[in-house]
Amino acid sequence: MTQNDATMTKPGICGSAPILLVADVETSANYYRDQLGFSYERFWGDPPGFCILDRDNFSVMLALAKETKSIVPHYKAIEGMWNIYFWVTDAESLYKDFKARGASIAYELHDTSYGCREFGVKDIDGYIIALGQNLDKSS
Repeated sequence: MTQNDATMTKPGICGSAPILLVADVETSANYYRDQLGFSYERFWGDPPGFCILDRDNFSVMLALAKETKSIVPHYKAIEGMWNIYFWVTDAESLYKDFKARGASIAYELHDTSYGCREFGVKDIDGYIIALGQNLDKSS
Protein backbone atom coordinates (compact mmCIF):
# COMPACT_ATOMS: atom_id res chain seq x y z
CA MET A 1 0.00 0.00 0.00
CA THR A 2 1.34 3.43 -0.89
CA GLN A 3 1.08 6.47 1.35
CA ASN A 4 -1.46 7.89 -1.07
CA ASP A 5 -3.68 4.79 -0.64
CA ALA A 6 -3.51 5.06 3.16
CA THR A 7 -4.63 8.70 3.24
CA MET A 8 -7.59 8.26 0.91
CA THR A 9 -10.95 7.86 2.51
CA LYS A 10 -13.73 5.74 1.18
CA PRO A 11 -16.66 7.78 -0.15
CA GLY A 12 -19.85 7.20 1.78
CA ILE A 13 -23.28 8.43 2.73
CA CYS A 14 -23.23 10.96 5.56
CA GLY A 15 -26.93 11.82 5.96
CA SER A 16 -30.43 11.52 4.61
CA ALA A 17 -33.70 13.42 4.69
CA PRO A 18 -37.17 12.11 3.87
CA ILE A 19 -39.26 14.34 1.60
CA LEU A 20 -42.98 14.69 2.18
CA LEU A 21 -45.43 16.17 -0.32
CA VAL A 22 -47.74 18.60 1.46
CA ALA A 23 -50.78 20.75 0.67
CA ASP A 24 -49.31 23.92 2.25
CA VAL A 25 -45.57 24.12 2.97
CA GLU A 26 -45.76 27.01 5.43
CA THR A 27 -48.63 25.53 7.46
CA SER A 28 -46.98 22.09 7.55
CA ALA A 29 -43.58 23.55 8.51
CA ASN A 30 -45.19 25.47 11.37
CA TYR A 31 -46.85 22.26 12.62
CA TYR A 32 -43.48 20.49 12.66
CA ARG A 33 -41.96 23.49 14.45
CA ASP A 34 -44.71 24.09 17.02
CA GLN A 35 -45.92 20.55 17.73
CA LEU A 36 -42.81 18.45 17.05
CA GLY A 37 -39.95 20.78 17.97
CA PHE A 38 -38.31 21.09 14.53
CA SER A 39 -36.87 24.37 13.28
CA TYR A 40 -36.41 25.92 9.86
CA GLU A 41 -34.54 28.90 8.52
CA ARG A 42 -36.41 29.71 5.34
CA PHE A 43 -38.91 28.81 2.64
CA TRP A 44 -38.11 28.57 -1.06
CA GLY A 45 -40.51 29.97 -3.62
CA ASP A 46 -43.38 32.44 -3.58
CA PRO A 47 -45.73 31.05 -2.51
CA PRO A 48 -43.54 28.69 -0.45
CA GLY A 49 -42.89 25.46 -2.32
CA PHE A 50 -40.11 23.89 -0.28
CA CYS A 51 -38.70 23.90 3.26
CA ILE A 52 -36.05 21.97 5.16
CA LEU A 53 -36.75 21.31 8.84
CA ASP A 54 -34.16 20.18 11.38
CA ARG A 55 -34.19 18.63 14.82
CA ASP A 56 -31.31 16.96 16.64
CA ASN A 57 -29.16 16.84 13.46
CA PHE A 58 -31.90 15.15 11.42
CA SER A 59 -33.85 16.76 8.60
CA VAL A 60 -37.26 16.45 6.98
CA MET A 61 -37.99 18.17 3.69
CA LEU A 62 -41.43 19.44 2.72
CA ALA A 63 -42.38 20.03 -0.92
CA LEU A 64 -45.60 21.51 -2.23
CA ALA A 65 -47.77 18.91 -3.98
CA LYS A 66 -49.19 20.14 -7.29
CA GLU A 67 -52.38 18.21 -6.52
CA THR A 68 -53.62 17.03 -3.14
CA LYS A 69 -54.28 13.57 -4.61
CA SER A 70 -50.47 13.23 -4.69
CA ILE A 71 -50.44 13.26 -0.87
CA VAL A 72 -50.74 9.57 0.02
CA PRO A 73 -49.67 8.57 3.52
CA HIS A 74 -48.13 5.08 3.54
CA TYR A 75 -50.78 3.67 5.90
CA LYS A 76 -53.32 4.09 3.07
CA ALA A 77 -51.33 1.58 1.00
CA ILE A 78 -50.10 -0.69 3.83
CA GLU A 79 -52.03 -0.83 7.08
CA GLY A 80 -50.03 0.49 10.03
CA MET A 81 -47.11 1.74 7.89
CA TRP A 82 -45.30 4.98 8.75
CA ASN A 83 -43.87 7.58 6.41
CA ILE A 84 -40.91 8.35 8.68
CA TYR A 85 -39.36 6.39 11.52
CA PHE A 86 -36.98 8.08 13.95
CA TRP A 87 -34.99 6.16 16.57
CA VAL A 88 -34.90 8.18 19.76
CA THR A 89 -33.07 8.07 23.09
CA ASP A 90 -36.10 8.62 25.36
CA ALA A 91 -39.46 7.80 23.80
CA GLU A 92 -41.45 8.47 26.96
CA SER A 93 -40.10 12.00 27.41
CA LEU A 94 -40.66 12.84 23.73
CA TYR A 95 -44.18 11.42 23.92
CA LYS A 96 -44.97 13.68 26.90
CA ASP A 97 -43.39 16.68 25.17
CA PHE A 98 -45.33 16.13 21.93
CA LYS A 99 -48.61 15.69 23.81
CA ALA A 100 -47.96 18.89 25.76
CA ARG A 101 -47.30 20.72 22.47
CA GLY A 102 -50.66 19.54 21.10
CA ALA A 103 -49.33 17.07 18.53
CA SER A 104 -51.88 14.69 17.05
CA ILE A 105 -51.03 11.28 18.52
CA ALA A 106 -51.59 8.57 15.90
CA TYR A 107 -50.96 5.74 18.36
CA GLU A 108 -50.02 5.67 22.01
CA LEU A 109 -46.68 4.91 23.61
CA HIS A 110 -46.20 1.15 23.97
CA ASP A 111 -43.56 -1.59 23.88
CA THR A 112 -43.52 -3.42 20.56
CA SER A 113 -42.91 -7.09 19.78
CA TYR A 114 -39.76 -6.02 17.88
CA GLY A 115 -38.09 -4.49 20.94
CA CYS A 116 -38.89 -0.78 20.78
CA ARG A 117 -40.78 1.60 23.04
CA GLU A 118 -42.69 3.49 20.38
CA PHE A 119 -45.45 5.95 19.57
CA GLY A 120 -46.65 7.72 16.47
CA VAL A 121 -47.80 11.20 15.57
CA LYS A 122 -49.89 12.28 12.59
CA ASP A 123 -49.10 15.52 10.82
CA ILE A 124 -51.67 17.79 9.18
CA ASP A 125 -51.28 16.04 5.81
CA GLY A 126 -52.00 12.64 7.38
CA TYR A 127 -48.45 11.32 7.42
CA ILE A 128 -47.53 9.08 10.34
CA ILE A 129 -44.18 9.71 12.00
CA ALA A 130 -43.12 6.93 14.35
CA LEU A 131 -40.61 7.44 17.13
CA GLY A 132 -39.04 4.41 18.75
CA GLN A 133 -36.48 3.74 21.44
CA ASN A 134 -34.54 0.50 21.09
CA LEU A 135 -35.05 -1.51 24.30
CA ASP A 136 -32.28 -4.01 23.52
CA LYS A 137 -29.46 -2.92 25.82
CA SER A 138 -26.82 -4.66 23.69
CA SER A 139 -27.26 -2.44 20.64
